[in-house]
Amino acid sequence: MLLRTTISAALLLTGAAALAQHHPDTLRLHEVTVTAVKQNTATTDVSATVLGRAMVERNDVVAIKGATAMVPNVFVPDYGSRMTSTIYVRGIGTRIDQPAVGLNVDNVPVMCKENYDIDLMDVSRVEMLRGPQSTLYGRNTMGGVMNVYTLSPLNYQGTRGVVTAASHGMWKLGAAHYALVGDKLGLSATAYFTRTAGEFVNTHNGRRADWERQGNARLKAHWLPADRWQVSNVLTVSHSRQGGYPYEYTATGRIAYNDTCFYRRTSVTDGLTVRYQSRRFSLTSITSYQFIDDNMTLDQDFTPQPYFTLTQARREHAVTQDVVLRDRDDALAAGYHWLAGAFGFYRHMTMDAPVTFKDTGIDQLIERHVNDAIPAYPVRWDSREFLLGSHFTMHTWGASAYHLSSINLGQFTLAAALRVDYEHAALRYRSTAHTGYTIWNKNANEPFAHESIDIDDGGSLKKDFLQLMPRFTATCHLDENHTRSIYLSVARGSKAGGFNTQMFSDVLQQRLMGMMGIGARYDVEQVVAYKPEWAWNYEAGCHLQAWGNRLTIDAGLFFMDCRDRQLTVFPDGMTTGRMMTNAGRSHSCGMEMAINVNPMAGMHLSASYGYTHATFRSYHDGKADYRGKAVPYAPAHTLWAEASHDIELADSDWARRITIAANVNGAGRIYWNEANDLYQPFYALLGASVTLAGKHYSLQLWGRNLTGTAYHTFHFVSIGHAFLQRGHGRSLGMTLRVNIQ
Repeated sequence: MLLRTTISAALLLTGAAALAQHHPDTLRLHEVTVTAVKQNTATTDVSATVLGRAMVERNDVVAIKGATAMVPNVFVPDYGSRMTSTIYVRGIGTRIDQPAVGLNVDNVPVMCKENYDIDLMDVSRVEMLRGPQSTLYGRNTMGGVMNVYTLSPLNYQGTRGVVTAASHGMWKLGAAHYALVGDKLGLSATAYFTRTAGEFVNTHNGRRADWERQGNARLKAHWLPADRWQVSNVLTVSHSRQGGYPYEYTATGRIAYNDTCFYRRTSVTDGLTVRYQSRRFSLTSITSYQFIDDNMTLDQDFTPQPYFTLTQARREHAVTQDVVLRDRDDALAAGYHWLAGAFGFYRHMTMDAPVTFKDTGIDQLIERHVNDAIPAYPVRWDSREFLLGSHFTMHTWGASAYHLSSINLGQFTLAAALRVDYEHAALRYRSTAHTGYTIWNKNANEPFAHESIDIDDGGSLKKDFLQLMPRFTATCHLDENHTRSIYLSVARGSKAGGFNTQMFSDVLQQRLMGMMGIGARYDVEQVVAYKPEWAWNYEAGCHLQAWGNRLTIDAGLFFMDCRDRQLTVFPDGMTTGRMMTNAGRSHSCGMEMAINVNPMAGMHLSASYGYTHATFRSYHDGKADYRGKAVPYAPAHTLWAEASHDIELADSDWARRITIAANVNGAGRIYWNEANDLYQPFYALLGASVTLAGKHYSLQLWGRNLTGTAYHTFHFVSIGHAFLQRGHGRSLGMTLRVNIQ
């Protein structure tokens, strides 16, 4: 019903008009490769969605969450803060540690997943390549890769500004200036700030839980020092602080917790790209330095009772180097084409992650277990608060080499690629606890003995991983310009292994309880280390254009055989940690389709739909067999539909065009656990906008979730309590953009 309403609203606004030539939202699929350094222009064998600048601005896309809503079988839920930037694609993805989808901003890979959720002003284009892209893009691109490009000072000169005011005390302010220095050097400076008062109230203290302040600045330089050389450098600095974590306790339906929750992040990224192009080949070097300093502090029990709090303070430095060599032959020409490259990276991370046990936590999680076991001699802790300290140092480095060969044989293109990837991960840890308790003689009501607890454990872990990631494709081109094609592909992708530091608090808690004669003693390596996840993807698809390029259809079928699934699990019972486990094997199969059509002048219709059936083929957690159960947290259906219409006005500087648009965005069913007895049904959110544009400005009135649909984005269980996170409700806003050239 929402889809019919969306399309009908735009159709009613359309009078008799000449046919549109080509809408700026719609890009030919092979244009994905125009600015991309790696994607070989000789192939059209990738399942891709490209968002042009018109669609990006109309839907106010400044971050990956907004962009992925328009992509079939891609889902980015809101998990409480910008730290948890989880992306699910075709049934794969995990909440912590390694991502399933890679992110490149202006060709620079973002190494730390916690840096994925950042707002960017003046996004000019977004490309989402689905399915394993590990052969060309390397680690953590098993589900795909997203390429984001920002406006270049060589292509645009002028001053731009944006102001947004919306519900829940949201403000966005941005300014940018683009200029040429001579005819070969372009410089730009961008600043962007957002503020949100928050939507969800913590009923314990009456304050908004999800407030946020964020700002970032970007300096970009593009230089053409000689005819065959291009040099660009992009420096981005950002800082954000938010409350976040608006988790409601399912037993009460309320968000209510007593201790502070917040997430703070400061990040710096600098990327240098140098490119040389001769008549026969091009050589590109991409060098980056990345830094993140963040702090997550949680009331980890999310209740009004003083159980325990967690702080996770981290600093990470990373450097990357990618070198790509490829031929310059016309991609449409017959013959052999090639690409080769080498990639290396180094990451150094330090983290402090103390857990503070408080009165109720000591009583319920420690004393009660001991006293139930030995009721005649109960224990009483010396103080009603103590610290479990954890410090980590992690070094990760890797190197890889890759090659792609393709040959054009008339209407057919055959391609084969291989990547050899080696990675080394090392972790040094130190866990401390200094506390004590008194054993009482219950019958005599007097102290029996006093025990001091002094734990200072340390150690190191090392893991080495070697991955081979091949890819084979066959493409049949249905026209000489390669705008219509059918393809078959087989590819292997992987997600890196490593160490999950969030389990150390539970390891230390069990160590402490073991000193008291109860609890389980964990093998540190077994519960902290996890292996890479890998999958074979089999895919068939087509890219079609018709009706004078006014109609484009992209469709595909896929099957993924995934091994050593990485899943985040909460240990049973009254425990505090989150464990990453390799959960056997799963299968994902499904389809996806995207349609764009420009039936009349100024009118654009688009729709995308994805279906994924992801189930465990083998997974037994020691208590239950989940074979045949759906993989949790990944939606079975994703839906996006939009209709927009431009109404041309008089040729006036103040009022040239009105654009009316409506859209619907949906996802579900989403299972919350491996048993599949808890889930979020399919939900759909309706949005709309009206934009008045002049020569130097546009004023947009917009609304999201106009029907006020109630839904949830996250469910978890901690210390036996179940929690949900509500989705965002109705939001209304206004955006003013100024463009002076």
